[in-house]
Amino acid sequence: MYYVYIVRCDDNSLYTGITADIDRRMREHVLKEKEAAAYTKSRNVVSLEALWSAENRSMASKLEYIIKRYPKVKKESLIADPNVFEEYPVLEIVDKYFRKIK
Repeated sequence: MYYVYIVRCDDNSLYTGITADIDRRMREHVLKEKEAAAYTKSRNVVSLEALWSAENRSMASKLEYIIKRYPKVKKESLIADPNVFEEYPVLEIVDKYFRKIK
């Protein structure tokens, strides 16, 4: 199982990524660990905004590619209504990712 996610940074920018382990990936971004994306290393991640599941890496990469091409305003509308991708189940976001690592 793979996940596609959008996180919000403290400058209100959005970062989209994929992972097979969402807990580990959130920890890397928030704590700015070596494996974190360069983008999130230079900003503070403040929230997980959207989360989808995908059956395999290929499907997750395709969704990530689609989302990354969206302008910010479209990403914001996607966060407000994440069910637009029927083949990618929307997962409930639990803020434990941020409580656990702060």
